[in-house]
Amino acid sequence: MCVLSESGPLLRAERDALDAMGEAYGSEYDWLAIPVARFAPECFELKTRVLGEMLQKFVNYGVRVAIVGDVGAYVAGSDSFRDFVRETNRGRQLWFAATLEDLAERLASRGAGTRS
Repeated sequence: MCVLSESGPLLRAERDALDAMGEAYGSEYDWLAIPVARFAPECFELKTRVLGEMLQKFVNYGVRVAIVGDVGAYVAGSDSFRDFVRETNRGRQLWFAATLEDLAERLASRGAGTRS
């Protein structure tokens, strides 16, 4: 798993997904963990389509992504975002995890290997 720093530039647009993958360039990883703090707040408003466009870029490049941190306020403020989180967490390409420890446990329980 490659974990991006919280202190990097905000992800605001589809092209920023490429920059995030660039930060991980050279690392061998199964999952790219991106802190919630790295996403601009408008990303979590699904009507902007920004998050969907970014996540599609990761999918296109075969990068599995975990968004790590507290998204509770966004979930509480939007039924559609709550449903999105629930549905993506059922899949194998994108997960939301409260902490890196939660993510590691989930990866271990699903038998998903992690390369550092």
